[in-house]
This record gives sequence, structure tokens and C-alpha cells, in this order.
Amino acid sequence: MPYEFERTQRIAVLGGGPGGYEAALTGAQLGAEVTLVERAGVGGSAVLTDVVPSKSLIATAGAATDVGQAADLGVQFFTRGENGRAVRPEVTVNLAAVNQRLMLLARQQSEDLKSQLTRAGVRIVAGDGRLDGPNRLIMSTGKGKKRVDFDEVTADTLVVAVGARPRILSSAKPDGKRILTWTQLYSLDEVPEHLIVVGSGVTGAEFASAYRALGAQVTLVSSREQVLPGEDADAARVIENVFVRGG
Repeated sequence: MPYEFERTQRIAVLGGGPGGYEAALTGAQLGAEVTLVERAGVGGSAVLTDVVPSKSLIATAGAATDVGQAADLGVQFFTRGENGRAVRPEVTVNLAAVNQRLMLLARQQSEDLKSQLTRAGVRIVAGDGRLDGPNRLIMSTGKGKKRVDFDEVTADTLVVAVGARPRILSSAKPDGKRILTWTQLYSLDEVPEHLIVVGSGVTGAEFASAYRALGAQVTLVSSREQVLPGEDADAARVIENVFVRGG
């Protein structure tokens, strides 16, 4: 039999990423009164700037590679030049259009997750939250310095699931043009000639793979002994060999 609370529990969740989303949904399904506070959008970085858009970028890069290699399979594309002779078209990538589509897909999935929570009875507050003691959460809305404390919730259980943010190096502060965090990559409107990726974890490896397939020269910098240092060594070695063969 499903678990049921002896009385209605009050749960406040700070952060709407995968952890916070699942906690809020499960709590509501078990009969609790749930309040979720999220700054950017339900789904967090995983949906808005990391997993969903990066996987979509990889799929797009794979499609570009498939088109470029289609001739090897006997599938050829030709257009007619001015002299009527067949000309093989060049495969190009409109990165601005690609990134616009990625962000649209991410936002749509975020809205889908938000709708699921709303149907389950979760109260969603768009804004910032801060703890005020062991059982109280202060919530703020507005933008930038105009954020003001407007409400509070007292809960039996507080779930803090605020996720991660890009690490900012003092020697290489992001400017959104030449030095970028993973969240800023989606603002590029053309494939860079040479992309240096610092960090060989999952996110770094995904961007390195995708941008190499899109035509950029890529250098992947790792401080560990292998790509994907947190994964199985044999599997990581296979990935590293694939990267090297791909350039």
C-alpha cells in the first residue's frame, strides 16, 4: 500500500531542478502541501542549460555529420550551377538557428514539468528563497536589486536542492564573447574556428564532441588522467579514443 502521512505535512522545496522537482511531485502525490521556489524555471540547469540542450546539440551535430558522410553510403546531393552542371552543395551549420531551437525545446520541457507539478497541486513560486531557521523559508520575487521579500512559508520539511553553477576562475573570467561558461555557449551565432574546453567531465566532453562534429577545431583540457574522470576507466578510454580519432 502507498505510504500516507498521519497528518497533512507541509514541505517547502528550494530549487526546481531534478532533485527538487521529484521531491515536490512525490510529496504532493503523497498528500503533502508543497511549495516549490525556483528562480530560473522548473527543471533547473538540467533542462534549461545542460542536459536537454546539450543532448539536442549533439543530435544536431550528428545529423550534420550524417549529411556530410551520406555520399560514402551512395546518397548524393547535387544542385545545378549557372552552366547547368551538377554541383555538390556544401554542408553548413546555422548555429544561431540551432541555438534558438535548443532554447525553445528546453523552455517547452520546463513548461511541461511545471504543468505536471501544478496538476499535482504543488504551489510554485518564481523567485529566490532563503532559509530563516530550521522550518521557515522566505521567498522573494522581482528582478535584480528590485527583489523584495514578499512571503514566507513554514514547513515540517525543508528540501534544499539548489544545484550547481559554472565555476568562475579569477584568471579567466567569462565575458560571454571569448571566454564562456557552459550556459553562455548557447549565445554563439557561428561555429568558432577553435574551441578550447576546460574540464573533461560529462558537460565538457559533450560540448567537445558536438562542436568537433559541427566543424570546429577542439582542444579538450583535463586535469585528470582520463576523459570522464568519474566514470569507468575502460569506458572512458573508449570515449577518449573516439575523440582522438575524430580530431
